[in-house]
Amino acid sequence: MSKKTFFKTTALVAVLGSTLLGGNAMGALPQNATAVEVPAQTIQLTQEWDKIFPQSDKVDHRKVIFKNRYGLTLVGDLYVPKNAKGKLPAIAVSGPFGAVKEQTSGLYAQTLAERGFVTIAFDGSYTGESSGTPRNVPSPEINTEDFSAAVDFLGSLDNVNRDEIGILGVCGWGGFALNAAVSDPRIKAVAVSTMYDMTRVTANDYEIKMQANADGSYDRAPAQSADARYKMKLDMSNARWETSKNGYTDLLPANNLDPKKDFTAETPKFVKEYANFYRTERGYHPRSVNSNPDASWTVTGMLPLINMPILKYAAELKSPALVVHGEIAHSRYFGEDAYKALGSKDKELYIALGATHTDLYDNSTGKIPFDKFEQFFKAKLK
Repeated sequence: MSKKTFFKTTALVAVLGSTLLGGNAMGALPQNATAVEVPAQTIQLTQEWDKIFPQSDKVDHRKVIFKNRYGLTLVGDLYVPKNAKGKLPAIAVSGPFGAVKEQTSGLYAQTLAERGFVTIAFDGSYTGESSGTPRNVPSPEINTEDFSAAVDFLGSLDNVNRDEIGILGVCGWGGFALNAAVSDPRIKAVAVSTMYDMTRVTANDYEIKMQANADGSYDRAPAQSADARYKMKLDMSNARWETSKNGYTDLLPANNLDPKKDFTAETPKFVKEYANFYRTERGYHPRSVNSNPDASWTVTGMLPLINMPILKYAAELKSPALVVHGEIAHSRYFGEDAYKALGSKDKELYIALGATHTDLYDNSTGKIPFDKFEQFFKAKLK
């Protein structure tokens, strides 16, 4: 090919490339953005008593709202001992993971208010009556912050001594509570009940054999491999292509079985226990992610939980800590391992005899050690 022919050919390719590729590329570009419009979110707050537990005549109750530092508005149930005088110690309560304040956390909060504390049970960001879109999004960072925001709120009340504020987390919110106590030195005491570390279980899967022993306990098993974890991240990341078109609102299927038709001989005992709480009259609530018969968390919601371990600095905890777990809970290893990792010189591991994980969700079996929680907070919040 002559030099003249080469340059003609090159010029033609350049023109065609500019016309075809460039033209198509320009045609595929989005329109120039000129403004950001964020739709307002309005959530009507239920005013009637819609908890899974009876209302106490020993406390005053009202719904309250407060913001976290991300600008999300959280909704809580505030419980105050009747006829209380002066400034009182206070406790913020949340959990389990995927539950709402009308379930377990409300029971804990109301019971502790009967025993002399100002308490608040709150819905985490993006769930229940609290704000945030898309709905049903978990976040290890934001959910940790939610506890500190609840402390901000309690400390603003005239009847609360802001130097005597503690927190209590149940199930997955137990891990967030410990993380918040490590992060926020204003938290003077932290207790957890039947705790999970949600970042650990999401990254490692369950580190137990799925079938219980004859005595109800569970043997340990290895964590899932890095290759299996990579496959999880790959699947969820690829799902972003489609769900991003819908504003990341797409939800996973229900995460609890229907006890009336879904149980099989192979269904693990603890999976049945979850379903028998969340999907039956015992613990069902229509706003609970875990009670929803049709859907659960967003399809990409677990991505940060895989990659952001919340208890990285557990050894730096200085506040007193109480770790309560059921003797035959499948999740017992989370509580025991967290207890070992905590750096607090004032810590206690309390095992509730004969209790499963969900026995500590309500008091249907009488195994929640409310006396222990009361003693702990009264001793440490002073």
